[in-house]
Amino acid sequence: MSAELIPVQVGELSPAQVAELIPAQAGELPEIDRTLDTRTLSRSLFQRLAGLEPESAEHTYVRDTLIELNLPLVRYASARFRSRNEPMEDIVQVGTIGLIKAIDRFDPERGVEFPTFAMPTVVGEIKRFFRDTSWSVRVPRRLQELRLALTKAGDELSQRLDRSPTVAELAGFLGVSEEDVVEGLAVGNAYTASSLDSSPGEEDGDGPLADRLGYDDLALEGVEYRESLKPLLAKLPPRERRIIMLRFFGNLTQSQIGEEIGISQMHVSRLLTKTLTQLRAGLVNE
Repeated sequence: MSAELIPVQVGELSPAQVAELIPAQAGELPEIDRTLDTRTLSRSLFQRLAGLEPESAEHTYVRDTLIELNLPLVRYASARFRSRNEPMEDIVQVGTIGLIKAIDRFDPERGVEFPTFAMPTVVGEIKRFFRDTSWSVRVPRRLQELRLALTKAGDELSQRLDRSPTVAELAGFLGVSEEDVVEGLAVGNAYTASSLDSSPGEEDGDGPLADRLGYDDLALEGVEYRESLKPLLAKLPPRERRIIMLRFFGNLTQSQIGEEIGISQMHVSRLLTKTLTQLRAGLVNE
């Protein structure tokens, strides 16, 4: 009967202690200097991993040890995204997925150090997480919250009225102005609720299970409103349309828009008011 492999929290051990544990639990490794750093120890573990049968107990143990040993890479990469509005624990979990992918793909024979190979994969996984679940352009928090409120209000009013609510009805329900409603609907296109780089699966086209599972997609609930805005925006004169895009999708102030277009801030304000009134009327009369 083979010896039972004892789970080890490598992050709590020094490299020398890990080096002492591995031969005892996963078979003999090459002679290891007790002053090894994490990089050198990882190199030795990868060499050992390459000679083990996949899915075997020893292979699983050495792989798990590599994951634990290199978690500081994930924490380092995750710290770059500390300013985002996501819990650090979630970011680290996503980064760990990237670390595992890097470990499974790493070939020590190519002469590249593992941290150099792994870091782009870890960072890429985290960036993909933000790209797939976040706002694609920077939108003021007030408008983000308004957009979410409009989504919920639209759903509730649709059930009550058995039809899509008008801008006026949404405004009355939320206690905001119709102009605010138009603003909230306009920024809906800045939200990305599903993967931008997903591709259909091969053969039957089903793709991975994760791509086929149902989920609540808040963006879909506002599609009708955004689709209603598109033809109205297309009918605007080029200058007015550009002002709307710079204001609500470029997040520029009226002064910045004026500098961009070459007109005064006051002129921008008048054009914005006029254009929003046109859009509001178009939505109401649709």
